[in-house]
Amino acid sequence: MKARLTFIKIIHTAIWLFFNVVIFYLLYAVIWGKIDAWVWICIGLIGLEMLTLLGFGWVCPVTLLAKRYSTSRQENFDIYLPNWLARYNKEIYSVLMLIALIILGYRFIQSHF
Repeated sequence: MKARLTFIKIIHTAIWLFFNVVIFYLLYAVIWGKIDAWVWICIGLIGLEMLTLLGFGWVCPVTLLAKRYSTSRQENFDIYLPNWLARYNKEIYSVLMLIALIILGYRFIQSHF
């Protein structure tokens, strides 16, 4: 069971790192006005992630899988992150995404008016 939980934590952390790259690329692109196809791909990926979370009651399905192999309910039982970051992960990245979308909206208005 410990090996399975370790594997799940590695996969979950890799997914988390992937979405960090997505969000920070999006922020970089909108801040510097480099709106390209990758921006829209990033938005699509984040949209899919949000739909997935909504479909699972705002809980990551990887977390639900990890619960099968652990009795711990610490915020980071299913991922290799500090407990505080695992606890506030959705809030932090929601704010970053909102900032990116606001800047993108500003760039769109700026270029069309």
